[in-house]
Amino acid sequence: MTDHADIASLPFEKALQELEQIVTRLESGKVDLEQSIAIYERGEALKKHCEMLLKDAEARIEKITLKPDGTASGTEPLDVD
Repeated sequence: MTDHADIASLPFEKALQELEQIVTRLESGKVDLEQSIAIYERGEALKKHCEMLLKDAEARIEKITLKPDGTASGTEPLDVD
């Protein structure tokens, strides 16, 4: 498997954009077998990176708690289950 260390530094938007480009190339059918395998592996690594970034973002999301009068009283972790 090819080293994809550069993926770890990609922001979500860039990783998703590259993943979309890979899907388009693979769907076109104009890529030879060896290149298809290489870009598929990169796409898989990009997918995992995007999933990790989304999971981290979900963990940071908080919901605002309100007092009976409707004013904010603080925050608590968002229940993602």
